[in-house]
Amino acid sequence: MLDRIFPDRFVLLLLATILLASLLPVRGAAVPVAEAFSTAAVVLLFFLNGVRLPRDEVLHGVRNWKLQGAALLFCFGAMALLGLAAQAALAPLLPTTLALGFLFLGVLPSTVQSATAATSMAGGNVAASVVAAALLNLIGVALSPLLFALLAGSAGAIQGAAVLRIVSVLLLPFLIGQLAQRWLRPWALAHRGLATAMDRTAIAIAVYVAFSAAVVAGIWDQLDEREIAIILAVTALMLALSFGGAWALGGLLRLARPDRITLLFAGAQKSIAVGAPLAATLFPPAIAGMVLVPILVYHMAQLIVSAWIAPGLKRTGQV
Repeated sequence: MLDRIFPDRFVLLLLATILLASLLPVRGAAVPVAEAFSTAAVVLLFFLNGVRLPRDEVLHGVRNWKLQGAALLFCFGAMALLGLAAQAALAPLLPTTLALGFLFLGVLPSTVQSATAATSMAGGNVAASVVAAALLNLIGVALSPLLFALLAGSAGAIQGAAVLRIVSVLLLPFLIGQLAQRWLRPWALAHRGLATAMDRTAIAIAVYVAFSAAVVAGIWDQLDEREIAIILAVTALMLALSFGGAWALGGLLRLARPDRITLLFAGAQKSIAVGAPLAATLFPPAIAGMVLVPILVYHMAQLIVSAWIAPGLKRTGQV
């Protein structure tokens, strides 16, 4: 039964993390220890991402410029503008940092494993999906914070300390992982299950620490039923527009059906693996928890939607 409702067990992990942070948030003297542990987990996460993302395959795969260019423009162009529109519309209705979270959602890169898995289930171009996801994440580590700062104005100003944290906690481990690919990538590919478990544990830790701070700051006191309903409704609308828009763009470009499926998942999905560490790097803990709410809801919903529509795409493609 759970497999039908939550096709990806990562959804359950995120729900459990949010519940744990709500019931047992980190407080007092434990906060600096938890934040240091979270930072270490993020460093490991981005190092492993650097080890696994196939640099050589990306360089070869960009030859399919129509597909890869469309994924890039949709992910960081159309989705960023959609997030900006959502933030502007919600500013009078939600707390400022929560509305800002929808813009933050819009500028994030695509997922890696989830987009590729959904593409495979749907009968899409898996090799191109790997390249698209890798390319978007390679670019997104640097572009997402810059794009957020540009579109958010004064609310998204990146201070010197935040820049230093982005470089030291996100970019530097990622680059070291890229340099270590020659020695460590065979191990990572041979132990995919362990590497995925380490990824998801690191993400859960970052979400737990950030959401704990938001709980202590009173997130559940600030949100009533009406505001929660607004978040769910706007997230559902963004999901419909992102999946529908990516599929329509593939049709306008007359992509082959396998490439169109690749664009659908690479363009419409958003990565909590980048979102949670980036929020923890850019914002104080209490603000980071609020900013993360839209991407947490969107990420869980996109996994469920992707798992539901992928088999249908494969069946219709075989008719």
